[in-house]
Amino acid sequence: MSHALTPKLGYDDLADMPDDGLTREILDGELVVTPSPAPIHQRVSRRLQRQLEAYFEAGGLGEVFNAPLDTILGPHDVVEPDLLVVTDPATISRRAIEGPPGLVVEILSPSTAGRDRTVKTRRYAAAGVRHCWLVDVENHRIECLRLAHDGYTLVASADGAGALIHPDWPGLTIDLSDLWR
Repeated sequence: MSHALTPKLGYDDLADMPDDGLTREILDGELVVTPSPAPIHQRVSRRLQRQLEAYFEAGGLGEVFNAPLDTILGPHDVVEPDLLVVTDPATISRRAIEGPPGLVVEILSPSTAGRDRTVKTRRYAAAGVRHCWLVDVENHRIECLRLAHDGYTLVASADGAGALIHPDWPGLTIDLSDLWR
């Protein structure tokens, strides 16, 4: 009995798909389709984006982008992080971000939280994305992960209405009360 091999998908496959409002990503060659995010997700994303822009862009440290924006991590990994900070301008091409951003932010939704915490963080780590933040809107919490030799380690977290201070970026303070208001 012969089994046909299913080829892994890549960016060209993604580019050929219909523009129907669904979010499509390719994780290790597999297509993942999710619906558009909820309004609270978008509010938190926009508020966090403003704070990241005030730090990274105002300080000349990087450029902040929001989804949708294809981020090509490798031949079989094309992701749509909710937010990303590009610290190497050479990774910005006419079609996408091509290479690992300095920071990706995933805002967890009930339908994507499991995949964001497992499959996506593994793909980010494999591609060399140095920092990954997971924003839990329901529990008002941010977890900041840093790439280590064997995957990500938690380097900072905060919840409630306090402030998140990140050890790798002096002066970066995220006002959590502004995110959840």
